[in-house]
Amino acid sequence: MHPGFAVGLVFLGCTSNVVFLELLVRDFPGCGNIVTFGQFLFIALEGLIFQAHFLTKPRAIPLRSYFIMVSMFFVVNVVNNYALNFNIPMPLHMIFRSEMGSKCWSCQKCPHDENELLKSNGLVLSERLRRYTVAKYSSIVLVSLGIFICTFMSAKQVSSRTSTSDDDSYYVFIQWLMGIAMLTFALFMSARMGLFQETLYKQYGKHSKEALFYNHFLPLPAFLLFASDIYNHGVLFSQSKQMDIALLGITVPIMWFYLMMNVLTQYVCIRGVFILTTECTSLTVTLVVTLRKFISLIFSIVYFKNPFTFWHWVGTLVVFIGTLTYAEIWKTFTPLFHSKRKEQ
Repeated sequence: MHPGFAVGLVFLGCTSNVVFLELLVRDFPGCGNIVTFGQFLFIALEGLIFQAHFLTKPRAIPLRSYFIMVSMFFVVNVVNNYALNFNIPMPLHMIFRSEMGSKCWSCQKCPHDENELLKSNGLVLSERLRRYTVAKYSSIVLVSLGIFICTFMSAKQVSSRTSTSDDDSYYVFIQWLMGIAMLTFALFMSARMGLFQETLYKQYGKHSKEALFYNHFLPLPAFLLFASDIYNHGVLFSQSKQMDIALLGITVPIMWFYLMMNVLTQYVCIRGVFILTTECTSLTVTLVVTLRKFISLIFSIVYFKNPFTFWHWVGTLVVFIGTLTYAEIWKTFTPLFHSKRKEQ
């Protein structure tokens, strides 16, 4: 398959996925559980049919190992989406997710080793980090600094836009701090999961399609814990205004349409990155996914008019420089620069 097709899928799927997620959370900030459930259910059903062949296909990795990884994967996804209910702006949410290794919305969904940056953030988790160079540690510092700048500036915005009531201002700020704590927890949990995933792949080999299915199929019963919240948001979605889908000749509540498109574009995004990793080098994948995240960020700021100050741009730039430094992209351009100088 031509790499250009995969690049198109990544940009179309991943960018539009962010758009539909923001359309959902703008009207219903607490809809994280129903969004996560919809994504898990769709990918699990697709994998059940085409990957697991209705559970008749033998597993390459033991089920007991999957249960450990699935537990962490489930918690990370639920916490990340639910954090949007705590006054977390979408641009800040995307920047936090960018530190998670450009992994197409989760560290398990992309089969390449781009999650090295994510795994390196769990410095206290493994002595394997001794193999990293000074440049690798510098990139971690850059990414962490960028996250801190954006978080600090967002905190000032939360304080400035709250009401004059001290009680209301305090409540909103505490809510925001809880959201930041949730994103930070998910970040380090993802780091631990990346290390565990690395151990599994070294022992049993890389079986990314199988892992993708079981990571979405096994946690489905856990959504019973959020059944009432999912049901309530389903009712609210059904009460939203109707929209006509001329292509199908039907009318559906607009929030259900947004959810359906979010789930479908999530799948397109995952498949696009998977194809990209089989057709291109990891460096190309890093560049494509990083550029896609930057475009999503720009679109969120411009189209949805999310507040973004000069210091937010500085923090974002530092995050992306740190990510590209870890991918050692500069080593690729250095020989080209030297060759041009020799020609001159």
